Amino acid sequence: MDRQLEFIQVSAASEPSPFPGGSRSRVNRAGRAIRDGNDSEDDIAILDQWRAAHRPVLNTFQAILRTRTRGTDIAVAQRHKRKSTIVGKLQRYPDMQLSRMDDVAGCRLIFETQSDLYRFRGEFHKARFHHERRNGLDKYDYIKRPKSTGYRGIHDVYSYDVNSRVGKPFKGLLVEIQYRTLVQHAWATTVEVIGFITESQPKFQVGDRRYEHAMALASEILARAYEQANGPFPNRPDRDVVQEFLGAESEVSLMQTLDGLNVAGPQISTRRNAILIFPEVGDLEVRTFRDATEALRALFALEREKPGTDIVLVRADSADDVRLAFRNYFTDAKDFIRLIGDGCEKLAGVRPARRTSAST
Repeated sequence: MDRQLEFIQVSAASEPSPFPGGSRSRVNRAGRAIRDGNDSEDDIAILDQWRAAHRPVLNTFQAILRTRTRGTDIAVAQRHKRKSTIVGKLQRYPDMQLSRMDDVAGCRLIFETQSDLYRFRGEFHKARFHHERRNGLDKYDYIKRPKSTGYRGIHDVYSYDVNSRVGKPFKGLLVEIQYRTLVQHAWATTVEVIGFITESQPKFQVGDRRYEHAMALASEILARAYEQANGPFPNRPDRDVVQEFLGAESEVSLMQTLDGLNVAGPQISTRRNAILIFPEVGDLEVRTFRDATEALRALFALEREKPGTDIVLVRADSADDVRLAFRNYFTDAKDFIRLIGDGCEKLAGVRPARRTSAST
């Protein structure tokens, strides 16, 4: 922890301070400057310091979650929000303050079934620790109330609370915990894959809205076929939903595009901290580190070296867990293709057209 604190408290803009970034107002001022495109080197340094401060928060929560999931099939992973994603969120929500952004640090849990998810979450809410859940029980329950985009899953936001001298600077920092089933995860990561391989971002309702509509219909199919639930079109007959999805995905060749992706990707070592680098041209690059602080240093150095490149730092127990939890970063839509094909057949007795050699 001392090494982390030493790194976190180094700022090009100010002397070491008990509050990461100098003060809450200074963090928010940096966020406004970055949003408006008139940021200075000091503003970027403040943003990096703010992001780095969430490392001990992430470490604490991932340790708690791994202890509680030991011996189960629940996958656990964590990630720092990408700098480009933070900037995009500030721009989409002009009134948002950087110091109150609640998903700079995130942990993700992936369950086999919805009943497993709700059971674990209910038990976790009873945990005896001082960290405070900041949201009401149903506020971010997008399984009960799916988003119009089709997103389904549950989020909780916790406020970090410790009394130790070492932990005091981080008291009050926020971490988001995402709960998804394997089915929900297959859909959500495919939405992000679409964002990587097209000029559209259905997750943020940006670009060609046909992708967004096709994926919203896909969410409805998956919810009905596998989880006895609904997505954003609860009152539509099964056959109508499937037929409309098939027409919508055909317009943009969605399934053929996903089916044609190369998902081999680079190998991941047994080291738990992985930096994923997405060049504008070429294949995904993965760099792995045993030490979390070393990985964080490398992340910020790479972001400065490659300012137009998407770079993300993730952590999981194994290479398989990294690929499962962050399969969108490996342009992996295999599970979605299988689930949606079987789901269409279950609900309407038809399947999406498969990719053929003539379409390659």
